[in-house]
Amino acid sequence: MNAGLSGPAQTLSVLFAMLEETPSRNTHHRWQLLEAAHVVGQGQFVPHLQTHALMLREAVRQRDGGEVAGQLFRLALVPLGHLTGRLPLGNIGRATVSAFQPMEVALATAELIAQASRRADMERRSDTRP
Repeated sequence: MNAGLSGPAQTLSVLFAMLEETPSRNTHHRWQLLEAAHVVGQGQFVPHLQTHALMLREAVRQRDGGEVAGQLFRLALVPLGHLTGRLPLGNIGRATVSAFQPMEVALATAELIAQASRRADMERRSDTRP
C-alpha cells in the first residue's frame, strides 16, 4: 500500500482490497464492504464514482436488475451531487434506499470502516519501517 495515502483514502483502499479478498459467493459481505466504501468515499468525486462503478459491477455479477438500474441512476447523479454539494451523508449508495436520503451509519458499517482503518494504519506503519 502506498504510504503517501492518508485517512479516508487509505481506508477506502483497504475496503476495496477486502472486497477483492471476499469470495464472490459471499454476496452479503461484499455488499456490506461496498456500502462502507460508499460512506467513506462519497465526499470525493473519484472515489464516489469508483464505488458506484464497483456496485454496478457487483449488481451485474449477481444479475440483480433493480440494483443495476439503481447504480446506473446513481452513477449519473454523482457529478450533479458534487457540483451542487448535495450529498446525503451516511447514505449506503444502494438501490434499496433513496439516493437523496442522509442516513445514520449502521453499527455493522461503522465496524467495517473501523476495521479497514486499523488495517490501513498497520499497513502504513509497516511501509514506513526500514
